[in-house]
Amino acid sequence: MVPPRGRAGSPARRKRPAPDNDPLISPPPLKRKAQSAISKTAVANFFTPTSQKPKDRTTWTERSPNQESKDTPATLLVAKYLPEEKEVDKAKQPSKRRKIAVFDLDSTLIATATGKRHAGDAADWKWWHHSVPGRLRQLYNDEGYQVVIFTNQGGLTLHPDPKSKPPKSLQNRVASFKQKCSVVFSQLDLPITLYAATGKDIYRKPRPGMWIEMEGDYDLAESDIDHESCIFIGDAGGRVAGLGGVPKDFSCSDRNLADNIGIRFQTPEEFFLGEKPREFARDFDPKTIPFAEQDDNDGVVFEKKNERDMVLFVGNPGAGKSTFFWKHLEPLGYERINQDVLKRFDKCFKAAADLLKDGESVVIGNNTNPDPSIRAQWIELASKHKVPVRCVWFKTPMQLCEHNDAVRSLNKLLNPESRQSLPKLAFNGFGSRFKEPKLKEGYQDILEVEFRFRGTREEYEIWSQYWI
Repeated sequence: MVPPRGRAGSPARRKRPAPDNDPLISPPPLKRKAQSAISKTAVANFFTPTSQKPKDRTTWTERSPNQESKDTPATLLVAKYLPEEKEVDKAKQPSKRRKIAVFDLDSTLIATATGKRHAGDAADWKWWHHSVPGRLRQLYNDEGYQVVIFTNQGGLTLHPDPKSKPPKSLQNRVASFKQKCSVVFSQLDLPITLYAATGKDIYRKPRPGMWIEMEGDYDLAESDIDHESCIFIGDAGGRVAGLGGVPKDFSCSDRNLADNIGIRFQTPEEFFLGEKPREFARDFDPKTIPFAEQDDNDGVVFEKKNERDMVLFVGNPGAGKSTFFWKHLEPLGYERINQDVLKRFDKCFKAAADLLKDGESVVIGNNTNPDPSIRAQWIELASKHKVPVRCVWFKTPMQLCEHNDAVRSLNKLLNPESRQSLPKLAFNGFGSRFKEPKLKEGYQDILEVEFRFRGTREEYEIWSQYWI
C-alpha cells in the first residue's frame, strides 16, 4: 500500500496532539463582536409602526405666480408648521394676529455650521445666535406676533426642464432644504410659515408677492394689519463697508421689501444683539425721480418736419421707447416697426421697406440700435427710398432701464403690450455695444430724451416701489 503523500511529493505526516503547556502553539482566536454603523435608535425606529412614529408637523405646498394658467410652473415653496395643539394654547391665543414679524432665513435665523457661504447638506446649519429661538418664542407667546419667514432661494428649482438633466448636485437640493427647515421648525415648535422664492418673478424680494400670499394665508386685509408694530428682520440691508474690514451687504432687498410693505426694518445685529444701525446706501432708488404733473408735450418737443421720414430710436431695453412712441409719434401718423412682434431683424427690415415704398413714415422703435453698424443699415434703407432719417436718443441709465423692465413685466396696469421680463444679458449686451449717435452718421437731427416718469399718480405709486 502506497502511503498518502504531502506537499512536494513527501509522505503526509499525522499531526501530533499538542500538550497544554506547549509554548509554540497559539490559543484559538477570540471572536470579535461585529461593529455596526446602525444606531439602536435607527433600529428601533425601523421596527416602530408608522402610526406610532413622531409626526412631521410641516406641510409643504407650491404656488405659481400665475394662478390662472396651469402651464405656468410653480416657483414659490411654502412650508407651514403647526405644533401639537393643546387646549390651553388654543384658549390663550387670538384667532387672527394683527402684528407680523417677518424674518429672512439664512444669515438671520440660521447660519452654516461649517462656516461656508452655502450649506453643504441638510445638517449643515446652526442658529445665527443662541438667542434666536428664545426671542422668536417671546414674539409669539408673549407679544402676540405672527412669525413668518421670507427667503430668496434662487439655488432651488422646483420643476426642472424635462429636456435637460440637472447636475446631481442640484437634484437633491429641494429635498435637503425641506429636511433642514423641518428640523429648524421642530426645534422652535411655534406656528410658523415659510415662503421660499425660487424664481425671478413677483415672489422674489424686494417684490411684494410673498407678503401678498401671506395675507391670503392668514386671511388678512391690509386694513387688518398693524403696520406700525410690524417689523422685517434681514441681513440684506444695503449696509456699507465698515471699519476693521466689515464687508458691505450683498444687497438691499430686505430693507427695500420692508419699505414696499410699509413696515419697520432692522438687521439681525440690531434686533437680536441690540447693536446700533450702520450706514446704508441703495445702488438705485426710484424715489429720487419725483412725480410730475403731465403737460401737453411732457417736457419733450417732437415736431413732424418732413412729409415722409424714418425715425430711429436708440436706447436700452426699458428706456421708455414704447411710451414715447404712443404719446408723441403715433398721433402724428407714424407706423412702428416692432421687433417684439416680428422677432427677426430681416422681417423688421422688410416691413420697414414695404411701408416706405407705400409712402408711410416709420419709426424703428423697439430695436435698441446700439452701434453705428446696425444704424447704418437703416440709414441706407431710408436713403434708398429718398427719405430723411431722424434720431431719438433715450439717455436712460441701465439700472433705471432694468427697473422699468421689472415694473412693466410684473404689473398689468403698466404693461398694455403684455411684455415679458428680459434677462440681464439684454441690458449688458446693449451697454457693451453702445456708441453715442452722431450727426455724421447721416441724421437730419438728434433729439436727446432724458428719462421722466410719464404716467398717472396711481401708476407712479406702483412704479416708485423697489422692484430690482
